[in-house]
Amino acid sequence: MGNKSRQKQLVELITQQRECSIEQLAKQFDVSEMTIRRDLQSLSENGKIIRTHGGATIGERVTFEFEFLNRVQQHQAEKEAIATLAATKITDGQSVMLDSGTTTLALAGQLEAKKGLTVITTSLPIASRLQFCPDVEVLLLGGYVRASSPDLGGAITESNLESLCADVAFIGAHGIDGDGVVYQQTPETGRMAAKMVRAAKQVYVLADSTKYGRVALCKFGRLQDWAGLITDQNIDKAALKILRAAGVQVFTAEV
Repeated sequence: MGNKSRQKQLVELITQQRECSIEQLAKQFDVSEMTIRRDLQSLSENGKIIRTHGGATIGERVTFEFEFLNRVQQHQAEKEAIATLAATKITDGQSVMLDSGTTTLALAGQLEAKKGLTVITTSLPIASRLQFCPDVEVLLLGGYVRASSPDLGGAITESNLESLCADVAFIGAHGIDGDGVVYQQTPETGRMAAKMVRAAKQVYVLADSTKYGRVALCKFGRLQDWAGLITDQNIDKAALKILRAAGVQVFTAEV
């Protein structure tokens, strides 16, 4: 096993176990403790792990990347199906606002074939995904990079939003209750979502079926006031009936 391959597996193991000793790692990989020390030193210099007395623990950067990747991979098939359906709501030449959710990240991947779009976002992964698309202009809203997520926030971001008017916005949600009220987890994300809603002529909420019946700390609007909810076909049929009876436009994607 080469150094790079072993070091990659070291990071994966330390990520899973949170902390490992040099003795444990040497036995696991059948190499000398000196070899493990050299590997850990290299990984530490690159910010991958943090050296401890007699071993290593995972670095904050890797924990962050691991948690974000885990969020991206949750309900991935449903998110891709929702993104495919959402893309049909966008026409060439429009200005499109995307929040920083993982479902809107999936939607960004569907926009490469569109022409003349301007995509407005707070999401660093979305900006990165669309950076080299020749027919898509990306407007990354300024602000502070949040410690808990790869996106921008704060007063500068919110001020920038207030000066814009997009044709359509696609917003994620942490939860949706039976009355069609939509929730985010924190006051910061709830306030940002509300400002995005006000900065768009038309608004769709993108949420996989597991989000229905879930509530969180911050309400930021009602589905009845917007263009609709785009979800997957696994949404409970009774829930679907309740939402539609409440005046919500619900579009379901086949998974």
